[in-house]
Amino acid sequence: MRCADPSGDVSGQQVSIVPSELLRKFGSGAMSKGTRYSNTDMIIDYGWNARGELTGRCRGSGREIYQVTVAFTGAPSSRTVRMAMCSCPVGLNCKHAVALLLVAGRAGVRTSVPEVSWRTMLSAVLDDASPGSPAVPETRPLALHIGMTAAPRYATRMSGDTAPTLTMAPMTMGKRGRWIKTGASWSNVLDAYNRDFAPAQKAAMSALYREFVGNAYSHGAIDTLRLTGAPATIWPLLDAVVEAGVSLTVDGGLTANAVRLATGRLRYTLAAHESGARLTAAFEIDPPSSGGAEQQLSPGDVGGYLGPDARRSHGLWTVDGGTLVLAGFDPVPSPAELDAVRSDAQVLIPQEDLPEFAAQVLPRLSHVRSIEVRDAELFAPPRIEGPFVTLTLTAESAGGARLSWSTGYRVNDTTHLFDPAERVGTGYRDQAEEDALWQSVRPELSATAWVCRGWVADATAHWQRRQHREHSALIVGELGLLRSGRPLADVITDADIESLRLPVSLSEVEAAVLCVEALPELEAHPDIVVDNRLGVDYRAAPTPPSIEFFADAGESGDDGNLGNDWFGLGITVTVGPVPVPVADIIREIVSGATHMLVGDGVYFPLDTPELMKLSELLAEARALGEIESGKVHTASLNATFWEELLALGVVDEQLARWHKRMAMLADAVPPHPVDPPTELCAQLRDYQQAGFDWLNFLWDNGLGGILADDMGLGKTVQTLALIARAVAEDADASFLVIAPTSVVANWAAECRKFVPDLRTVAVTGTEAKTGLSFADQATGANLVVTSYTLLRLMFDEINEFHWSGAIFDEAQFIKNHAGKTHQCARRIDAGFKLAITGTPMENNLMELWSLLSVTAPGLFPSPTAFTDYFRKPIESHSAPERLGVLRRRIKPVMLRRTKDQVAIDLPPKQEQVLTLELSARHRKIYDTRLARERQKVLGLLGDWEKNRFQVFRSLSVLRQLSLHAMLVDDTHHGVSSAKVEYLTEQLPELIAEGHTALVFSQFTRFLHILTTHLDKVGIAYSYLDGSMNAAQRADAVARFTGGRTQVFLISLKAGGFGLNLTEADYCFVCDPWWNPAAEAQAVDRAHRLGQQRPVTVYRMVSADTIEERVVALQERKRALFDAVVDDGELFGTTISANDIRDMIG
Repeated sequence: MRCADPSGDVSGQQVSIVPSELLRKFGSGAMSKGTRYSNTDMIIDYGWNARGELTGRCRGSGREIYQVTVAFTGAPSSRTVRMAMCSCPVGLNCKHAVALLLVAGRAGVRTSVPEVSWRTMLSAVLDDASPGSPAVPETRPLALHIGMTAAPRYATRMSGDTAPTLTMAPMTMGKRGRWIKTGASWSNVLDAYNRDFAPAQKAAMSALYREFVGNAYSHGAIDTLRLTGAPATIWPLLDAVVEAGVSLTVDGGLTANAVRLATGRLRYTLAAHESGARLTAAFEIDPPSSGGAEQQLSPGDVGGYLGPDARRSHGLWTVDGGTLVLAGFDPVPSPAELDAVRSDAQVLIPQEDLPEFAAQVLPRLSHVRSIEVRDAELFAPPRIEGPFVTLTLTAESAGGARLSWSTGYRVNDTTHLFDPAERVGTGYRDQAEEDALWQSVRPELSATAWVCRGWVADATAHWQRRQHREHSALIVGELGLLRSGRPLADVITDADIESLRLPVSLSEVEAAVLCVEALPELEAHPDIVVDNRLGVDYRAAPTPPSIEFFADAGESGDDGNLGNDWFGLGITVTVGPVPVPVADIIREIVSGATHMLVGDGVYFPLDTPELMKLSELLAEARALGEIESGKVHTASLNATFWEELLALGVVDEQLARWHKRMAMLADAVPPHPVDPPTELCAQLRDYQQAGFDWLNFLWDNGLGGILADDMGLGKTVQTLALIARAVAEDADASFLVIAPTSVVANWAAECRKFVPDLRTVAVTGTEAKTGLSFADQATGANLVVTSYTLLRLMFDEINEFHWSGAIFDEAQFIKNHAGKTHQCARRIDAGFKLAITGTPMENNLMELWSLLSVTAPGLFPSPTAFTDYFRKPIESHSAPERLGVLRRRIKPVMLRRTKDQVAIDLPPKQEQVLTLELSARHRKIYDTRLARERQKVLGLLGDWEKNRFQVFRSLSVLRQLSLHAMLVDDTHHGVSSAKVEYLTEQLPELIAEGHTALVFSQFTRFLHILTTHLDKVGIAYSYLDGSMNAAQRADAVARFTGGRTQVFLISLKAGGFGLNLTEADYCFVCDPWWNPAAEAQAVDRAHRLGQQRPVTVYRMVSADTIEERVVALQERKRALFDAVVDDGELFGTTISANDIRDMIG
C-alpha cells in the first residue's frame, strides 16, 4: 500500500490512500471491519512520532482501547506500509490499523498541534480531585479476573457440551479503588520494563500465563486465557498466584462475588440392588477454611470441567452460595470414571461377582477412592491372613528339585500365592508390609542360598535376562557382585533381597540336606509356610563314615608279610552297611560338594576332617607318585605322609606292621639314647648328643638324611661319632667323605684328633699325579676323604667299592641336580648317605630336592612332581599351605638347629649394614655407566633365559664399579673409593685396640687394591683366594692364627668353608653377594665354637647403587631359607627378570 504525500512534508499534509493496496495488505475481512470502524468514530487520536511512524488509539468492540502503530518504508513522497502493529489479540495487520490509515488519509495528520480528547486529558485530574480518593501506592496490586463466555460453537458441535467457558485476565486497582482492566493487560504483566506491579505478583501471573502460552513476550500477548482448557499443571500455579497476594475476582455473569480454590475427589457409593449391588459415583469438594462439611455435587451442580478435553479433565468449577469454587482433582479420575459421572451412570455388580469384588476389588478401591458402603451385610469384609512367605519344593524331570519362593495370603480359607517380584495389584496386598516381611526372613533366605551350589549361576542368569530388557543400577550392581569371585558368604550377605528369593535348581543331595537340616527350622518360623511336594523320605546316615586300609592279599609273601617291592593298597569308606567307592567320594569333594547320597534317601557329610584329609593326602600321593595304579612301594621313605594317611582309619593286620615302621620313621626319635663310642675323643654337648642319636636312628633304619645345623655347631664331630660307632660294631666298615678341596686336609686332621684309631686316608690327587691308584690308597681304610673334583674325575674307581656310608660335606656342591657332581653323588654305591651343610637351600626349593634325591631318594622320586606340587605353588604363593606339608615331609630326614636354639655359650654376634656415599667423581662415573648398562639389560630381558649370562655380566660390572672405579677401567686408578678409605682408617684403630679382622670380597682385584693401601699404612695382613694351593692356604691361615698378622683378606668363595678363624672378632663384607648363605658361611669362620669374644660384622654397601638392591634380594632369599628350613614365613624366591629390573632401577 502506498500513501502519497504530494509535498513531501509530513506536517499538516493529507495522506493519499489507495484502497486496492489496503485490500492486498490487510485482506478483505480486516478491510471490511476497518472501514466500518473508520466511519463510526472508533479512532480516538492519531499522529506521527519522531521515527516517522503513524500512531493512534482505537476503541475495541468492548471497552478496550488499543494502541496502533504503522511503520513505513520509502521516501516521504511515496510511502509503503512495512508493518502495522496493534495491542489487540490479533496483533498484526488488524482492522484497527485499517481504520487508523483510512481516518488519517481522509483528515490529514498534523504533529505540531495534535487533537486530544478532553476525557483523556482531564480524566486523571478529575480522579485526583475527587474527594475521598484512596492514595495511590508506588506499585499497583493485581487481580486475576475469572470471566465467562458462551461455549465455542465448534466445541458444542463436537461434544455436545454447552457449558460456558471460563476465562482469565489480569486487572489492577484503579484510582477510585475499583478493579479495572486499563493498564493491566497480559502484555503489561509480561513487560519486563513495567514496574507498575509488585514483583512477586507480576512473577506469579507471568508464570501462569506462560504455562498456557509458552515462552511468550509482552509484544503480541493475547487478551484472555481460556481457563476451561487449562493444563493439569494449573493448580499449583493458581495457588502461587494467591500466595503472591493476587486477588481473585469474578465476572458478574457467574452470579458469584468471590472465588475459592479447593480440592475435589471422586466418591463412590455402594448399595444393594436386586441383581447384586450398585456402584454410583459423584464428586465432593473440600469445605472452606472457615469450616463446614464436604460438599457433595450432583451432576447438575457441576458448572463445568477443566482440562484439555472431556476425558482428560483434572478439575471442575461450581458456584456455591455466591462463591465460584475451582476444584482440582486429587487423585485425577480415569476417563471411564469421568464418563460415568457425567452421564450419571450406575455400575451393577452381579450377585455371583460379589465375593470376588469384596475380597479383591473393594479393599484396593478403598485405598484410592472415598467409598461409602450402605449395606454392610452385603459386603462383609473377607477374612484375610497374611502376608506370609511360602517355600515350594517340586521334583524336576531331569532329577533334583526346584525351590521357589512366593508371597502368600489366605482369603476366606483359600490360599493365594504371588510372585514376590511382581508389582502389587490385588486389593488386599500391602506392598510395604510385604517388603518388611521379606527383609525379616533374610537370614532364612541366606541359609537356603548357601545350601544351593547353583544359586550364583541361577541368579546371574536371571539378572542377565533382566539386563536385555532394561538397564538399572540394581542390575549392574548385582551382576558385578555375583561375578566378583568373592567368597560365597560375602556375596550372600551383600546380595539384594530379590537375588535371594529367586527360584533355584537343587541337586538331589542338596534337596536331601535342605529337607533334613533346614526345613524343620523353616517350618517352625511363624511367617514361613513350607510346601514340600518331593515325596521322598530323606534322612542323614546314623553313623559317620568309617575308613579302612588293607593290603592286597595277593601281594604278600609266604609268611604273610608284604612283598619286597610293591603291594596293593585298598581303601574302603563305609557308611552304615553301605560301602562307597573312594573315587566317587574324592570326585565329589573336588567338585565342592559337602554331602553325598548313598541310596534310599540316606546321605552323609563329606566335609568331615577325616574325609577332607583323606582327599588332600590322596591328591598328594598321586602328584608325588606315592601311589601308582593302586600300588605302593614298600621302600617308600615318605614316612610322615603314610603316618598321616593310615592314622585316618582302621589298618588290617598285614598293613599294620608296615604302618608301625612308617610311624616310627615319622617320629624321627630313636627308642633310646645311644652312648657315644669310647673311640671318640670328644665330649659331646647336649645338642650334639641329640644329633648323634638322630644319626644313629637313620643308620639303624637304613635311611639317609641331611644334617643342616647352623655353621659352627660341630657337624663334623657328630658325624665322626656315628662313623666311630659303626666301625666299632664292624671293623671292616668303610666310609667315604666328599668335601671341597680346601677342606680335605682339615677333615683328615679332625679325624686324627677326634677318632685317632680310625684308619683314615686323604686322597688328594689322581693316579697320574700321585702315582697311586685310588684302590691302592683306599683299600683297608675305615675313612676315605676326597674332593668333589676327584669324585668327578675318579668316579669309576671310587664306585668299584661298596661303601658303608657316603658323607657329603658342604653339600651345597651337589645342589645342581643337572650337574655331573650331583649325578656322581646319586650313583655312589653306599648303604647310607648323609649330606652335611649349613645351607641346604640357597636360591630355590629344587636345591633342597637335589640333596634329598641323593640322601633319601625314596622321599620325592620325581623332580617334576616335586616342582609341580611343592616348588611352584610355594614360591608363587598360590598354595602357601603346601609349605607346612613340605616341612612335615622332610622332618624325619633333616635335622637343623641354629645357634640361638641350642643356647650354646657363644658370645653375641652384632651385624650392621654400613652405607657409604660415593665421592663426586666416583658417582659421575657410576651413573654414566649405569645408564648404558640399564639400556642394554632392559633389551636383553625380553628373552631372560637365553640372555641370562650377558645380563649377569652387566650386573657384575655395576657391582665392581660400586666398589672401585678401577675394577672396570684401569684409567680410573686415581678415583678414590669410599670403602678403601673407610678400611684404611678403621683397621689401624682396631689393631691398636687389640682386635683382629677378616675382610671378605667377591672380587680378588679389589683385595689386591686393598693390599696396596694397607702396605702404605704399615698393616701386616694375610691373604687367601681360590688360586692358592693347599700349602699356601695353610701358611696364610697359620700366620693369622699364630698372631703374626691381625688382618686376613679372604675371597668370599675361598673362605666359605674349611676354616676355623675364631681369633678374629671383626668381619668386613666389602660387597654384598646374591646369595646371603655365602656371606653367612664366611662370617661364621669367626663366630663358631671356640670364639671367646663378641663378633662384630659390618656389611659395607655403596649408597644409591646396585648394592642396595642386592641387599634387598638377599633378604628375600634369606626369607625363603627360613620359611622352609627354620619354620619362618615365605616371602621370596630365586632371581627373576623382575629382580633384575628392580636392581637397575
